[in-house]
Amino acid sequence: MTQQGNSAAEVILGIDNLHIAYGGIQAVKGIALEVRRGELVTLIGANGAGKTTTLKAITGTLPQCRVDGHIDYCGKPIRGQHSFQLVQAGLAMVPEGRGVFARMSIRENLVMGAYTRNDRAGIEADIEKWFAIFPRLKERATQLAGTLSGGEQQMLAMARALMSRPQLLLLDEPSMGLAPIMVERIFQVVRDIAAQGMTILLVEQNARLALQAADRGYVMDSGQITMAGAAGELLHNPKVREAYLGEVHES
Repeated sequence: MTQQGNSAAEVILGIDNLHIAYGGIQAVKGIALEVRRGELVTLIGANGAGKTTTLKAITGTLPQCRVDGHIDYCGKPIRGQHSFQLVQAGLAMVPEGRGVFARMSIRENLVMGAYTRNDRAGIEADIEKWFAIFPRLKERATQLAGTLSGGEQQMLAMARALMSRPQLLLLDEPSMGLAPIMVERIFQVVRDIAAQGMTILLVEQNARLALQAADRGYVMDSGQITMAGAAGELLHNPKVREAYLGEVHES
């Protein structure tokens, strides 16, 4: 876990009164949250709660829908900006489903992650840096990404996003569909990256691992934020334990 968020630290992501509607269906209903520089913040909740929709609103990757409210990144409004503009500004996302370039090699995927950069020596240095963090990728550097296991693809998607040297990393369900041993490995990497000072907003259904890794957390249910606080407090909250950790609370 990173250091507990400093209340005086810069708010790198601020969301206020965010509403998202698909036709007549309200998917997100006026939520507010913030991520301060150097924090690992998690947004947990059941499938369909609106977590991924919120991330897509931040990154400008939503399909046709109505978005109202405020989304500020580094103190400036970003609602309506294109996703490639946000990458250039230092905001990167690892999408649900990973989205690796299947017919490119691992190395080529990493180079694509640095497409906004032109410092060739720095790019090569960062490839080696992330190969050291993800040794499996280094072993398979010339292998096509589409032939990797799900866990290896998740590692590649994370490393590719980090190649842009983001100020804020958004992770959408990094544990989805992975074997338990690979889930533990992915979360160890998330903790390691956060310990290096990376600011992270993590959307995750595995509430226990997410809250164990995070500084703060938000609980989302049916498009609304229903609880927020220090991750350790949420982890021991009886309502969270019953709803998301499968534990029955006896009064």
